[in-house]
Amino acid sequence: MARLRFPDGFHWGAATASYQIEGGWNEDGKGESIWDRFAHAPGNVKNGEHGDVACDTYHRFAEDVAIAKELGLTSYRFSIAWPRIQPSGRGVVNPKGLDFYRALVDALLDAGIRPFPTLYHWDLPQALEDAGGWPERDLAGRFADYAEGVTRALGDRVSDWMVFNEPNVFTACGYLMGIHAPGRRSLPDFLRAVHTVNRAHGLAFHAMKAVRGDLRIGTAFSFTDCQPACDNDADASAAGRWHRFVNEMFIGPTLRGAYPDVFREGGAPLEAMDVREGDLAEVRAALDFVGVNLYTRTLIEDAPEDANLGARPALPFGGNEGAKTDFGWEVWPEALYNVLVWLARDFDNPVLEITENGCSYGDGPDADGVVRDTRRIDFYRGYLEAVHRAIGDGADVRGYHAWSLLDNFEWAEGYEQRFGLVWVDPQTRDRTIKESGRWYAQVAAENGVDG
Repeated sequence: MARLRFPDGFHWGAATASYQIEGGWNEDGKGESIWDRFAHAPGNVKNGEHGDVACDTYHRFAEDVAIAKELGLTSYRFSIAWPRIQPSGRGVVNPKGLDFYRALVDALLDAGIRPFPTLYHWDLPQALEDAGGWPERDLAGRFADYAEGVTRALGDRVSDWMVFNEPNVFTACGYLMGIHAPGRRSLPDFLRAVHTVNRAHGLAFHAMKAVRGDLRIGTAFSFTDCQPACDNDADASAAGRWHRFVNEMFIGPTLRGAYPDVFREGGAPLEAMDVREGDLAEVRAALDFVGVNLYTRTLIEDAPEDANLGARPALPFGGNEGAKTDFGWEVWPEALYNVLVWLARDFDNPVLEITENGCSYGDGPDADGVVRDTRRIDFYRGYLEAVHRAIGDGADVRGYHAWSLLDNFEWAEGYEQRFGLVWVDPQTRDRTIKESGRWYAQVAAENGVDG
């Protein structure tokens, strides 16, 4: 097989998120988050599990950094817990919270690994949710204040940042479907949350640049490759509307200063979103890069009974042609290729970083203590081939981050789904590098993958 080499300086990394790995949920002055509240309520998470301890990274971060170094990673994506910095989401910062992230950043720098933090990966301070949460307009300014404070504290040692992780997911799952924190089911709340988050994004970007103009700032958007379920005009039109709704409702306002047309008859729900005069200028941000989170494709069919979008997924989590992960998600590398070339074509060839891509397989240690997760290796090989092909076709991709470094708390699924390159024992939290992690280390060392 030919060796597919990646561009010189390409970042090989792994990604994590604060609530999913840190634990220490109420230590050293940290405030309650919406995920603390949501996971502690019976019935919200499988098996009644929660992130109180998670991977215990709050106490074992040095071990995780050492593993990342052993794997030869050059970039480590993590998130900063807002309630660890501002326990109530406003006011004076918690010095012990900042000390934790300073220590993590310093350990990464000492290991020769780029710190790549995300300011918000879904753990809103519960006090702000009690005041109305993301549907409330004034939360945009509070988030910008938080972003500015963290930038002042860490901007001298962190050069590359992300503002949000998957704004379309946390607004829809948290405020429309109610399957994630804070567990609300309200179309009006969801629509207002979308616009508040877009305003918060623009305000935070400019606040951070005002502190240090040389920072590289982007956001990790969740994308999917929307394809018509059947070969007909109705499904093709529906797939276009779903694409604009899922893929462009956040990146569109950010880079173009306008919401996409998502209704069957054209237009977007601007009045219901509470879009006011001057807002669309406020949401614009000239991102230094676009973070790409992608797992699979989505097959879309026409939905005549839906008076708004008139579109719906035909199947959950992809189609039925590709292999399935243990989460039931279709393995479809072409989806990543298609999204990368679409971004390059439609958004003036921005700098791209794959900020999440990965798979859940439950393989555990065998009698020899080895985790032989060959299906995960096959998954990554296929998706990395797709990235390499997209680069060859002009997409400016600068890095790839496997989701995730560690088996961790997978939101409403609890600890049932294992995405890690590293096995985490559910009782002791001891770490074991899987065979996929060893394979990924070789990819990073050789800056290439067998095609």
